[in-house]
Amino acid sequence: MNRQDVARVLEEIGSLLELKGENPFRVRAYRTAARAIAGFPGDLKEALASGELAAVKGIGPATLDLVAELLQTGKSRLLESLRGDMPAALAEMLKISGLGVTKIRQIWESLRIESIEELEEAARDGRLAKLPRFGKKTAENILKGIAFLRQVSEFRLYHHARAEASALAQVLETMPEVARAVVAGSVRRRREIIRDLDFVVQTRGTPTALFDRLGSAPGVTEFVGKTETSATLRFATGTIAEIYTTTPEQLGFQLVRSTGSAAHVGALVERARGMGLEWSEAGLRRDGRAVPAPSEEDVYRTLGLSFVPPELREARGEIDAAAAGRLPVLVEPRDVKGFLHCHTNYSDGTSTVREWAIAGREAGYAYVGVTDHSQAAAYAGGLAAEDIGRQHAEIDTVNQESGGVRILKGVEADILEDGSLDYTPDLRATFDFLIASVHSRFGMDEQQMTHRILKALDDPHTTILGHPTGRLLLSRDPYPLDLDAIFRRAAERGVAVEINADPQRLDLDWTLARQAAEAGVTISIGADAHSTKGIGNLEVGVGIARKAWLTAERVLNTRSLEGFLEHVSKKGKGK
Repeated sequence: MNRQDVARVLEEIGSLLELKGENPFRVRAYRTAARAIAGFPGDLKEALASGELAAVKGIGPATLDLVAELLQTGKSRLLESLRGDMPAALAEMLKISGLGVTKIRQIWESLRIESIEELEEAARDGRLAKLPRFGKKTAENILKGIAFLRQVSEFRLYHHARAEASALAQVLETMPEVARAVVAGSVRRRREIIRDLDFVVQTRGTPTALFDRLGSAPGVTEFVGKTETSATLRFATGTIAEIYTTTPEQLGFQLVRSTGSAAHVGALVERARGMGLEWSEAGLRRDGRAVPAPSEEDVYRTLGLSFVPPELREARGEIDAAAAGRLPVLVEPRDVKGFLHCHTNYSDGTSTVREWAIAGREAGYAYVGVTDHSQAAAYAGGLAAEDIGRQHAEIDTVNQESGGVRILKGVEADILEDGSLDYTPDLRATFDFLIASVHSRFGMDEQQMTHRILKALDDPHTTILGHPTGRLLLSRDPYPLDLDAIFRRAAERGVAVEINADPQRLDLDWTLARQAAEAGVTISIGADAHSTKGIGNLEVGVGIARKAWLTAERVLNTRSLEGFLEHVSKKGKGK
């Protein structure tokens, strides 16, 4: 089990305990431990053996014992017991957006529903709507949630899939039959959600010996499919892994082929045929002879193309651009000078201002933009008006003492229902910059939500529009918006639009970020990190920016401190 698997078990235990009506402090302990494990940066087994894990805030003796059990056996007796105490569907219902523990308990006690199918039937025939505090709209939302759950149940978030793929590639490379293992597929293309994991494996000798070893490897439950050169494995966790074997001479070809996308590869196949080349599973052939392709550059060069970065391989004009030599020089993590959108212990973060300064300096950033939630976000311990001066004084002190990095006084101000921003104009003016975000009333229609955000963009203090569509991957759909109008207004007002790099958001997505940039909008990459352990979020956001064809010049926080502050001062004066 990796840390994501362990965190999911702890979270499920907390939810099942709450469904049973257990002590809320015990429920909270498991959920706190789940967050602590999910954010732990090191190797869990090593940390458990050394005693480091026992010292992590949020992990107590009971949860530590459970983590040890999971790492040693892959199972939890407590979880199995809790699942046995109630219908399996109740735990599944927790995954339905908008259906919390209180409503699930009410459904169970009132209707004795024991499956998702029964829940769906009750939502359709009116029984749910008749329950107290439910109504017709709640029943309709539950139907939508069930449909969404079925749609996404086979997927996982990018950062979870990447971590799992990286760990599996490392395991593959320890096998004597493997010379090299490379992660391919949708993980390599940086898709936001991932179904299967793909690997290109350069073998020593024939693939047969490798497949024999994999068939008896711990955690592998079955071969879903197998050919002479490839195998599809299913793991006990439900993960599907596609293994494509290759020789050194065709490593580049197999990487292009297995990285995809299918549409991109299809376009390459057509181009090859137009040039008199044969494209097969084994490689390119010219006049019956194999064309060596040890690197991906060899493949693209043979086809008369410049190298296409994996992020761009989505059949969205990259082939024509590569043929014409017009592919952009994509933004790189090293281009980013400022770390924006992070929360401290003044709201719902766990790191102090000083800890952010240290983390930012160690990561090589010139400035860190601290942006705690504003007071309207009471659920997140929003920064009270009377605490702003205290936080700003602390930031001044830290800036005087820590060289090499500047902490900026920012805030993530709620966009209120009418489109105005939290705090008074005088208080908003005390911040170096302001991220304006929607955190409530997601049920507005397109016209209402668009008007709300347009008004926020007109505020002279708005520097960045945060997580613009409000989506939560595999959990909540975007709210309806006229994005063309939003992007036009943002460009006119000089407001940057955020790629929120929280792996559960990645909002704007890569298609919309490209659309925004083409409309003249400056893009900001914000980590939305709630502790210094989230400092790696920004790299994930850079991946989305690359997938959106963005150059460093299009990204706000690739600018120097002076350039960033100049943008803030000029914002609102037009393009």
